Amino acid sequence: MAQHVAQPTDTTPALPAKLPIGAIVPWVVFFGILMLVLLYFVGAEQGATSVVSGEDVHEWVHDARHLLGFPCH
Repeated sequence: MAQHVAQPTDTTPALPAKLPIGAIVPWVVFFGILMLVLLYFVGAEQGATSVVSGEDVHEWVHDARHLLGFPCH
C-alpha cells in the first residue's frame, strides 16, 4: 500500500523555525565570557596585571596581540 505524502504548494508559506530565547541565553553568556577571557589573555596578560607568571602566555599570544593592535614591546 502506497503512502501519500503531501507536497508543498506555492501557497504554502515558508515559516522560520521558532527557537525559544531561553535556549540561546546560556550559550550567549558562555561565549561572551569565553571571549572576554581570551581578550584578557591576548591584550592584558603581561606586566603588572599578569595572572600567570613568566613569559609563556605572552609568547603564545604574541602574534595575535600585534594583529589586534595591542602593543607589547
